[in-house]
Amino acid sequence: MKHSLTRLLRLCAAAVPVLGLFAADAGAQSKTPLLVYTAIETDAMKAYKTAFEKANPNIEIRWVRDSTGVITAKLLAEKANPQADVVLGLAASSLALLSQEGMMLPYEPVGFSQLTRRYSDQKQPPAWVGMDVWGAVICYNTVEAKKLGLPKPETWKDLTKPIYKGKISMPHPASSGTGYLDVTAWLQMWGEAEGWKYMDALHENIAQYVHSGSKPCKQAGAGEFPIGISFEFRAHQVQRSGAPIDLIFPKEGLGWDIEASGIIKNTKKLDAAKKLVDWMASKEANQISSTWWAIVAYPGVAQKMEGIPDNYESMLVKPNDFEWAAKNRDRILTEWSKRYNAKAEAKGS
Repeated sequence: MKHSLTRLLRLCAAAVPVLGLFAADAGAQSKTPLLVYTAIETDAMKAYKTAFEKANPNIEIRWVRDSTGVITAKLLAEKANPQADVVLGLAASSLALLSQEGMMLPYEPVGFSQLTRRYSDQKQPPAWVGMDVWGAVICYNTVEAKKLGLPKPETWKDLTKPIYKGKISMPHPASSGTGYLDVTAWLQMWGEAEGWKYMDALHENIAQYVHSGSKPCKQAGAGEFPIGISFEFRAHQVQRSGAPIDLIFPKEGLGWDIEASGIIKNTKKLDAAKKLVDWMASKEANQISSTWWAIVAYPGVAQKMEGIPDNYESMLVKPNDFEWAAKNRDRILTEWSKRYNAKAEAKGS
């Protein structure tokens, strides 16, 4: 039986309007429309769509886009009557949950053997196939910190020091995949007792839990809060835009997840769905991913990014058990919300 939190999320998700749905153009009647649910950053949606449709002119991607938590809840709410054909760019921890619920169609795409195996589902054939890795980072506004006399933190545990009280924003783990990868990393790194103890102490210094993994770094860049817990792609983008932030990669290790793709079982567009998943496994798609991500599934394609350390991949927390994170999602989010939800940002803010 699902916990009340998941039931609430499902009800909310069912009421969420379709976001980011690309309308068919006048000449699209002869194309196969493929309904694709995604949590990828809007920066990437157009690039993937344009390149895929150029290679597959008889297929049209129609996006439904929202945050990881909302898309996950929406898919679960639609379990008895699935609407999506493909899930693209959703967190592996969410796709593992959908797979456990029997909603994913195992499929090994063309060219799968070329990809880094540990960044996809370990079952054979895989229920989901990795695109790229995203990991935790702290965004630290050097100008605001100097004004406030805030030292530069070096570790996760530094963030519990009283000097940072009210100065930190973090993603809400029920809404944001980045927030959830932080929470599950701390619980795996330190064990559950110490992990919750750490989050209790961190909570004392949190100003706000926001419903986006990007927003804390944007807030830090704008000086709204001097410190934001975010992820490396957005941190790199904010820094490149000229914001006075340093990127901090805490020494204990970085929580991380994988953006991945998979086919929804019982899709009526199976051939088109396979073509999209095949294409997402291609070198071309991975080259597009490497525009934003420091680690992609296709070896040798990733580019060096300013501000991202050369040993970034080795800093990722290991092991990172996505099956455990999926199986315990309801329990973890229920406990987290009971303890910390009082500081959650209002929806729609």
